[in-house]
Amino acid sequence: RPLMARGTPREQAHFAAVEQVADGRWHGACRIWDELLIDHPRDALALQWGQLWDFYRGDAAGLRLRPARALPAWDEADPLFPCVLALYAFGLEENNLYAQAEEAGRHALDIDARVPWAVHAVAHVMEMQGRFEEGNTWLRQHQPVWAEGNGFAGHLWWHKALFRLEALDVAGALRIVDKQLSGDALQITLQRLDAAAMLWRLHLLGHDMSAACATLLAGWDTSEGSAGYYAFNDVHLVVTMLAAGEVSRAEAWVARCAERALDGADARRANHVLAREVGLPLLRGLLAFGRGEHDSAADALYAVRGQLQRLGGSHAQRDLVDLTLLSAAARGMRRALGQALVRERLMAKPATPMTRHWMDALEML
Repeated sequence: RPLMARGTPREQAHFAAVEQVADGRWHGACRIWDELLIDHPRDALALQWGQLWDFYRGDAAGLRLRPARALPAWDEADPLFPCVLALYAFGLEENNLYAQAEEAGRHALDIDARVPWAVHAVAHVMEMQGRFEEGNTWLRQHQPVWAEGNGFAGHLWWHKALFRLEALDVAGALRIVDKQLSGDALQITLQRLDAAAMLWRLHLLGHDMSAACATLLAGWDTSEGSAGYYAFNDVHLVVTMLAAGEVSRAEAWVARCAERALDGADARRANHVLAREVGLPLLRGLLAFGRGEHDSAADALYAVRGQLQRLGGSHAQRDLVDLTLLSAAARGMRRALGQALVRERLMAKPATPMTRHWMDALEML
């Protein structure tokens, strides 16, 4: 702190934002970065970190508008311009502006092919539009750029596994899990979350992933204080426990999350209200599913579904909840609800093999 007092106002603003992040006040941090970018729209660090915490907070508008305000101040000759354009592309995608997002992502790669964030933004567009074979080809085409040497590699392997699973190529998805989403490949939390999300999707399709989930759990930080820190992470940990067959352990984790969410001393943190209003109802619905109470699970998951964006993450990541809801509806008595969700899905993208699987499970003609 004494050293920071000698920093420039811009440096002090960054330091203050990081302090807010460390204290769990993510909204405050993003406000500081916003104010900084008004005077310094070419501050790449503020743009990158602002986008990251918009993503954690589920602020889709921020994902699009912050880079939109900054981009006109950048010159295409600047080596970081395609990176900023790629941030904008992802923001467009998360606001369902798919054609604009794909155009921006492809333009970023035309300028510099070494921008994994742009590859990622276009992959998201293809995922949301059901273009699973084209998406697989897209990632294979750009694989020399993203497959190693950057923090995005593991997440883009997850996207490739998603495309394989959308085609119901379970063997292909499992090969990616074994080689890229397990063991020493799990270097950062995002990769662990991706592994959990893929294993849960395979579990929902009826495949026994208990051994892989038990291995994944063995390396997960479940220390005191980690429960309830961020609801998005809690969801992924709980589904891993459930797929591993450890229902009692999942129940104990959710109880710890509830205790923190109801503790007024934790109220300053950005996750506090989210955990109470979205995280806990969602976690309880997942527990019901894990216990085989499929109708209760479907009811609980559907009730919280409209608030899921607040959980953070992307549309593609949050689809885990809809897939669980479809599975609960197919296994229980809420067939009409499941069929309604499939019809909604068909309005968003063509009937992929994955969607047809759920249509069959729900006995749709």
